[in-house]
Amino acid sequence: MPKEIYLLRHGQTEFNLERRMQGHCDSPLTELGESQARAMGATLGELLSDPSEWQVLVSPLGRAQQTAKLLMNELGLPASHLHIDPRLIEVAFGDWEKQQVMTLFAKYPDLAEQADWYFNAPGCEQLADVTSRLTQWLSDPKLPPRIIVVAHGLLGRILRGLYAGMSPQAMWQQDMPQDAFFYLKDGALTRIECVQYAD
Repeated sequence: MPKEIYLLRHGQTEFNLERRMQGHCDSPLTELGESQARAMGATLGELLSDPSEWQVLVSPLGRAQQTAKLLMNELGLPASHLHIDPRLIEVAFGDWEKQQVMTLFAKYPDLAEQADWYFNAPGCEQLADVTSRLTQWLSDPKLPPRIIVVAHGLLGRILRGLYAGMSPQAMWQQDMPQDAFFYLKDGALTRIECVQYAD
């Protein structure tokens, strides 16, 4: 298991703004999302004495890579520090990808009462499969000791839950911020609010 992880969600996207399910489909960062990415980079810059000691692992999806490149610019890191890791891809939402959340809730009223409602989607990646790939990722001996991970909301929530040994109830109660990120060390999670970024 890596000794230290900074776990970040990508900045706001056009689909986030429209409250659409993204999963494996993609949409670009909004202007706010770009600012959030730079803010994450600026905040990391205040925390890391030497950013070059950290490797950046990123989901293969464009919104995560766009975020990673913006924060790496803030940290002064070259492109060689960025590595795409397919295991960090967001949960696949099957037939619900691109659907608006409120439309789904109107069609299936019981969803709003379920913390893990995402996994009701036809063709959705199963939670057991997501848990398996993230457990394998966390135990991978080839991972660097210091990692900045740029990934996704639901995936990050599950990854944090596994890392900290949370109960399912506690895991689903976590939020999925785009203006804060998390520091993972010794089985503990620390939430870090982003500094305000001035363009």
